[in-house]
Amino acid sequence: MGVFTYDYESTSPVAPVRLFKAFTIEAAKVWPTAAPNAVKSVEVEANPSSGSIVKINFFEGLPFQYMKHQIGGHDENNFSYSYSLIEGGPLGDKLEKISYENKFEAAASGGSICKSSMKFYTVGDNVITEDEIKALIKGSEGVYKPVEAYLLANPEACN
Repeated sequence: MGVFTYDYESTSPVAPVRLFKAFTIEAAKVWPTAAPNAVKSVEVEANPSSGSIVKINFFEGLPFQYMKHQIGGHDENNFSYSYSLIEGGPLGDKLEKISYENKFEAAASGGSICKSSMKFYTVGDNVITEDEIKALIKGSEGVYKPVEAYLLANPEACN
């Protein structure tokens, strides 16, 4: 097994606290509403806390039917959270899991900077290329961008 690390930053016009809530505490409610053509449902085992499993179900016709995340933890004071993609989605035969550490920080011009550190754990001698990683990031924007748009259109959400 190999481990490949990739760091990524993006910006958003949405405040850090709202993005944090939309991607952690309120994800089960927000994602299907914000991305109704992609996310069918989000099932959370108990409270969304460390060790819990979150299953995201997608509509038929999309590249993946579901993904399971295991929550590593979240820090409401620093707007940071971690989780691992442990089943489904883009893992296939090549990846054992993908671990994510994300943090939303206030941008000087308003909005947020999302800092992500991803670790790709490959099966056997497989490797993952930077182009494959960028394609996975682009795919995740299918949920991220609609959630961001939802928050902008609904200023009362995730406050």
